Amino acid sequence: MNILVAVNDSISSRAMLDFFINMELCAQDVNITLIHVFRKPSSGEELMGQKFMKELPTRFTSVLQKAKDRLVEKGYIADKIETKLIEVLYPTISDGIIDEFNKKKYDMVVIGRKRMSKAEEFVLGDPSAKLVRALNGTAVLVVKCK
Repeated sequence: MNILVAVNDSISSRAMLDFFINMELCAQDVNITLIHVFRKPSSGEELMGQKFMKELPTRFTSVLQKAKDRLVEKGYIADKIETKLIEVLYPTISDGIIDEFNKKKYDMVVIGRKRMSKAEEFVLGDPSAKLVRALNGTAVLVVKCK
């Protein structure tokens, strides 16, 4: 089974990883790809400066490695866990996940989801709904954070 897990440094991502780790999967039969997708920066992020933006790949490489380490601690096989930092700038995180999904056959996609207000959902869109629609015929596990 090939599983694509989208990771970032948010509370919802940590909750998703906790949930995923506690699922009863046969570690020997699972290949996991942990990814972090970069999106085009907002004007506010651009104001933080080039130094901040240049540090992001190092920061998220560390986030991916910590996620891998947690999976290995729980019995998953290190050689069956790949980490990918997707540095192509996508308009949305969902677009990056869909693009990565289309490059390799995955049986399941796992993402975390934070609670959004109706206004946020209207303006920003709902990434989980977009993934469920776009990845028709594939299991999409959305772990909602409180």
